[in-house]
Amino acid sequence: MIENTISEIEAKIHGSSSISTERKRELLQLLGTLKSEVSALAKTHDEQASSIANFAQTSAHEATREKQNQESLELSLKGLRSSVDGFEQSHPKLVQIVNNISKTLADLGI
Repeated sequence: MIENTISEIEAKIHGSSSISTERKRELLQLLGTLKSEVSALAKTHDEQASSIANFAQTSAHEATREKQNQESLELSLKGLRSSVDGFEQSHPKLVQIVNNISKTLADLGI
């Protein structure tokens, strides 16, 4: 399920006309890393892994909308960042990837 969610995000990014080729490449690379990290997390914390994937999906949707709503984007990014709270020690790479994705998606909204 988590891999399907991330695959849907990748498809949305591929199909977006509002994202430059360079940003698409950056986001897709980050999503590849996120997929690995979330898959590993799902083995021990399936619910949290699903939450991270779902917030990533919502954030990507808000960032790639043709007519963006800045408040919705900020709320979804806040949810994405909060979904990894508590994993700084056990999964630092996951937290770093989520922060990088959040920053990149936020930059799209500017």
